[in-house]
Amino acid sequence: MSLSVTREGKALVRAPISLTEAEIEGFVRRHGRWLESRLGAMAAVPAFLDGEAVPISGKIYRIAPSDRVRLAGDTLYLPAEGRGEALKNLLRRIARARMKELLDLLCAKYGLNYAKLSITSARGRWGSCSAKGQISFTFRTAFLPDPLAEYLAAHELCHTLHMDHSRAFWREVGRIVPDYAQKRRALKSYLWAMNCL
Repeated sequence: MSLSVTREGKALVRAPISLTEAEIEGFVRRHGRWLESRLGAMAAVPAFLDGEAVPISGKIYRIAPSDRVRLAGDTLYLPAEGRGEALKNLLRRIARARMKELLDLLCAKYGLNYAKLSITSARGRWGSCSAKGQISFTFRTAFLPDPLAEYLAAHELCHTLHMDHSRAFWREVGRIVPDYAQKRRALKSYLWAMNCL
């Protein structure tokens, strides 16, 4: 069986036809906390309306209308038309510059390497690393504060050494980010980012 939340904010259960309704309801009850957290994250998704607060790289910006997309002071200027796409493009640029800087700093400091960086629209994960050392991050990392973005950069770089989540992998992550477990937990408060744009 599997449980997911649709983009419309509805719970979706996939189960074999042979299961009873009681078995399916029991499965949903056992995963109630997970379901509540996902639905709560969806409720927190910003609409990107004028005056709304948006976190970008750990700083809060208020949205204001403008023909030109830009960050100035504590204001995020966005056009009225095509606002979502304009914001997505800005976040892609921010994520690329920031994650590249973090990767390069960590590589220089810890003697690691990666082959290529790409920024995606992934919704299911913050980042990934291929066997060839190609690291990808969702543009949604631009919403995260610096400590969480740094943890993600370290996490994916450690996959260039260990392509699994073995003890050796987590030891390497802990060498770079000693409080990685705390940062992993903190990422849960940004699940709303996976459901927007």
